[in-house]
Amino acid sequence: MKNTAILGFGNPVRSDDGVGCMVIDELKKRLGETPPGVSLIDMGTSAFEVLFQLKGHERIILVDGVINTNEPDGTLYRLPASAVDAAIQDDPMVFLHSLKWDQALSYAKKILGAEYPEDISVYLISVTNTRLDLGISEVVLQAGLKVTDLIIEELGPVNA
Repeated sequence: MKNTAILGFGNPVRSDDGVGCMVIDELKKRLGETPPGVSLIDMGTSAFEVLFQLKGHERIILVDGVINTNEPDGTLYRLPASAVDAAIQDDPMVFLHSLKWDQALSYAKKILGAEYPEDISVYLISVTNTRLDLGISEVVLQAGLKVTDLIIEELGPVNA
């Protein structure tokens, strides 16, 4: 199995925006002890210091909530590699403690250089409620649980 970093983005005190962090928590519960070669990284609202933890990984799986999709909350997207590459932006005005998934990949590419993996999966979940509020709505929670299932399936046999 490839060394895999799974990153969950979001702010857990901004309601549905915390879905990426919830997926990381759910993976920790379901997988029990983190399997060898898998890193579960709660990005929260962290920034650059966490991106250095990607060194040595051959695959990145990323989960984030996405707003302004004009789709119902909980709509799930899995971006193909071509869409991931197209979405990566070089934004010199990025706020250091509020990276979005595409910004994080842009800076990871710069930080890792030749070690930047080609195997990247991005799961996005449509959200509208990002107000200051603890807890995730039921529809977004269910989408997060579905993403958790898909990631476990994508990992395959982790103890092999």
